[in-house]
Amino acid sequence: MEEKEVIIYSDIREASSKIIDILKKRCKVEEKSLPVGDYLLSKRVCVERKTASDFLQSITDGRLFSQIKEMIENFKNPLIIIEGNGLFNGERKIHPNAIRGALASIAIDFGIPILWTENQLETAELLFSIAKREQLERKNSVSIRGKKKTRSMNEIQEYLIAGLPKISREKSRSLLKHFGTPQKIFTASEEELKNVEGVGEKLAKKIRKILTKSYEKSILED
Repeated sequence: MEEKEVIIYSDIREASSKIIDILKKRCKVEEKSLPVGDYLLSKRVCVERKTASDFLQSITDGRLFSQIKEMIENFKNPLIIIEGNGLFNGERKIHPNAIRGALASIAIDFGIPILWTENQLETAELLFSIAKREQLERKNSVSIRGKKKTRSMNEIQEYLIAGLPKISREKSRSLLKHFGTPQKIFTASEEELKNVEGVGEKLAKKIRKILTKSYEKSILED
């Protein structure tokens, strides 16, 4: 079989990366809206690719372990690729022990291998190498599969509130428990917000500024 017979399914959110262009020179790439993962390399191998920055963000907003659980539920051999350096450079002000704890949990509690690459070229070469091994050597076919777990209303509300600056999933739960609904959070005064455990005056002020500041049209827009 020729290398061109290797097929990799890529999520459409990866379209802006150089990885797709590199892979297309080596094999066939099908860009789809994948229900789980960023790349499907065989019927058993699903890959979630994260830059160092995205990995840190996914810890704070709660996406990381939701994505991990979805991969485990749908694939025999899920993988995580962390691309680039900078996990411990103080970005997003996450304590190093929290980062180490997340890495340990992925590898030990969930049994998912973590592979590291320096850049998009290395990531593309690694993806192709695994796909080639799976499809040509191991004779494992590849097809779109996997199903996202439907989020409960509570989870949707938590994600909505976690979109506010400096609000983790834990803080979003505290806010929702205190106010009852997202609408009441959005209309709460600075004084009301700062009385919630874990919020405080500085964060309350920032939240109110985001919620009340007028949207400024970009000079690039018509």
